[in-house]
Amino acid sequence: MTEYTMELCGVHRVLPFIPINEDTAFASFVVLGDTELVAACAPKLAELIGPVDAILTAEAKGIALAYEVSKCLGLKEFIVARKSKKSYMQDVVSASVHSITTTGEQHLYLDGVDAGKIRGKQICIIDDVISTGESLHALEVLAENAGAQIVKKAALLAEGKAAQREDILFLKKLPLFTKTEDGYKEITD
Repeated sequence: MTEYTMELCGVHRVLPFIPINEDTAFASFVVLGDTELVAACAPKLAELIGPVDAILTAEAKGIALAYEVSKCLGLKEFIVARKSKKSYMQDVVSASVHSITTTGEQHLYLDGVDAGKIRGKQICIIDDVISTGESLHALEVLAENAGAQIVKKAALLAEGKAAQREDILFLKKLPLFTKTEDGYKEITD
């Protein structure tokens, strides 16, 4: 196959393959800007999550999803971990991250005001896709450094072996793919 077709909460998307290395690829799932998909998936994800005090996500792909899930849960706001330290930030909390979709080391930052909003609170960390778990781990470190209690971790998709994890909530598994002579085929292990 030369592209991957998937259905999520009644919405169909065609995803292009992005090579990870010479033999393996992932299907590129981009939820940022996809109003239809976010609106369809957020209520179902919110139902899985249940009551929490706050939602935490990383800039930028999880923002629209965190917004919509927060609305579904009746929360008045959500917290966004930034990818760069801004001049207005004080008492910053940070964590490092490596991801298959980002080259090199990346840092996440929480302003002290936002850290205060989740201190002592039961929170859910939300991402669009959980794959290697590195981005999720960085958000966990950030939340713990801010004094939050992580009670849920959720994503729209769990990619590859992440779907075997028992500590995350997700709507669907997204497979990884191996290269063939005429495109890619799903890795089934």
